[in-house]
Amino acid sequence: MKTLKGVCIGTGYFSHFQYEAWQRIKEVEIVAVCGTSIEKAQIICDKYGIKNAYDDYATMLKQENPDFVDIITPPNTHLEFCKIAIDYHIDIICQKPLAPTYEESLQIAKLVEASDVRMMVHENFRFQPWHQEIKKLLNAKIIGDKLHTINLRMRMGDGWQEDAYMNRQPYFREMKQLLIYETGVHYIDVFRFLGGEITKVFAKLKTLNSNIKGEDFAWVHFDFENEALGFLDANRFNENTSEDPRFTFGTVLIEGNKGSIRLYDDGKITIQPLGKKEIVHEYNYANINFAGDCVFTTQMYFIKHLLNNKPFSTDVSSYLKNIQIQDKIYESSALGTPLSID
Repeated sequence: MKTLKGVCIGTGYFSHFQYEAWQRIKEVEIVAVCGTSIEKAQIICDKYGIKNAYDDYATMLKQENPDFVDIITPPNTHLEFCKIAIDYHIDIICQKPLAPTYEESLQIAKLVEASDVRMMVHENFRFQPWHQEIKKLLNAKIIGDKLHTINLRMRMGDGWQEDAYMNRQPYFREMKQLLIYETGVHYIDVFRFLGGEITKVFAKLKTLNSNIKGEDFAWVHFDFENEALGFLDANRFNENTSEDPRFTFGTVLIEGNKGSIRLYDDGKITIQPLGKKEIVHEYNYANINFAGDCVFTTQMYFIKHLLNNKPFSTDVSSYLKNIQIQDKIYESSALGTPLSID
């Protein structure tokens, strides 16, 4: 099996999940890290056994000549970093949010389309093992051939304190758009992954913690192209009763014309055919790395599809729809009315 040479830029909180996962992918060697300082990059190199530290992104790409770059930086940097990688003909996997605005995201998409570079958005929620398993069950029509509803409920309980998010991601407090932009876009992708294309949204967003700038509460109603309905009930203020609310990030109830599928906070999936009792569905999942090892699964998917020259399910052109829906959610809440997705 060919080994791909990769480099990464970013040394923040979430990057550690990605560096750890790269170490377990035998088809990959991460050879360099770039940070805002050599010292920050060297800390990552020392921790994960990576050879070279840089504080200049273009220099790293030029000197290392990698097969791909993993961009693990804030969204306002993505357009610039993608453009430089494209100039060097280097394939890209890039963290979400893809960019601060739809317009910048579209610029990235156009740059990729006009180049020989392949790019995937690191959208890992759809790669959580329970969502992958539920998708298999839906494809097998376990609860029928007509989808009725998808309900997803999230309670993080990490944002009620006066110094909310300070221990892990303090910049959340200053974001003017928070829950939907930072976390909700994951759920938009999950709803599309499980239910198909979304045609209309109706949203109510609120800020429950007066110490932050953005919204931390969302009720969002989705209409699907297949006439199913979806509902996202999410907030980061109120608490969950589960031992680790960051394991599945929520519970799911999916109903069809022949029964229901449920996802519980501990990763358990059950099936309840109409007229019968709920039964546990056995499948493989583990509490490794982040949220069922979905970072590893996402990165493994990227590498396999690079090596086999297959399209990515979260390539930039496909991912633009998530951002359109995200923007319509904010607009719907501001106007107080349902809005169609163009």
